Amino acid sequence: MPPPSALSRAALRALLSSSSSRRLTTSSRLTHRPTPTPPPTAARLTASSSSITTTKRHQPLHTSARLHRSNPPVSHDRGPPSSEETQTDFDKLDVLGNMPAPTTAVDATFDDGFSLNSGLHVGGMCGVLLVAGDAFVWRPWVRGDEKEGGKEGEKKKTTLRNERNMWECDRAAWGALELVWPKPDLLIIGTGATVVPVSPTTRKHINDLGIRLEVSDTRNAAAQFNLLATERGVQQVAAALVPMGWKEDRAR
Repeated sequence: MPPPSALSRAALRALLSSSSSRRLTTSSRLTHRPTPTPPPTAARLTASSSSITTTKRHQPLHTSARLHRSNPPVSHDRGPPSSEETQTDFDKLDVLGNMPAPTTAVDATFDDGFSLNSGLHVGGMCGVLLVAGDAFVWRPWVRGDEKEGGKEGEKKKTTLRNERNMWECDRAAWGALELVWPKPDLLIIGTGATVVPVSPTTRKHINDLGIRLEVSDTRNAAAQFNLLATERGVQQVAAALVPMGWKEDRAR
C-alpha cells in the first residue's frame, strides 16, 4: 500500500482539530451551568426547620422526676381489726380524758352571756370573772359607785377602750383578784368578738398583783381557760370574759 499523500494528511489533521474543539466547548458548557434557584416553598421549609431546631436546643432541662398522682382508694375497708397486744391505743394517750372538768368551765359562749359546766347561765349582757373555782357576774364597764341604766343626771356607763383604742377598765373591776389568796398564776382576758390590746395601765395593775396576763378573743379565751384549769387547777388559772356581742356603742 502506497503511503498517503501530503494533501490527505493535511485534511486528516484539520478533521481531528475540529472534533477536539467541539468536545472542549461542550465540556465548558457543562462545567459553567448555573445553579438552579430553590422555589419559595423550599426556602420556607428550610427556615421553619432551622427555627424548630433552635427551639429544641433551648428547651429547659428538668432533672427532677415528675410527680405521679396516685388514684384514690376504691374502698376504705382496712380488714378485720388487729388482735395484736402491742398496737397503740390512742385513747390511753389522752391523759386529761379521765379528769373531770371544773365546775367553772365554760360550756358555751353567747352574744349576751355564758353557760358554765355547773349549769349556771349568765345572761343580760354580763361578763363572768372565774377565780378560785367561783364564778362572779362581771361588768367592768360600770364603775363601783354607778348604776347601769340609772336615772337622768347620773353618770353613764364607761367604755372599755381609752383614747388610744386600747382595752382598759377601772381598778375596782379587779376587786376579787385583790382579795383572793393565794393569787392565781395566770389571768386570761377575753375582750369580746375580736382581740383588743390591753392598756399599759391595766397590765401594770395585774402584774403588780403577781399575776401574769394573757389576752385573746372571748371564744378562744374560754377554750384556753378550760384546758389550763383542767390541767393545772382552778387555783392557778383565772379568767375575765366579756360577752361576744358586747360593743362600745352599748356603753354610750
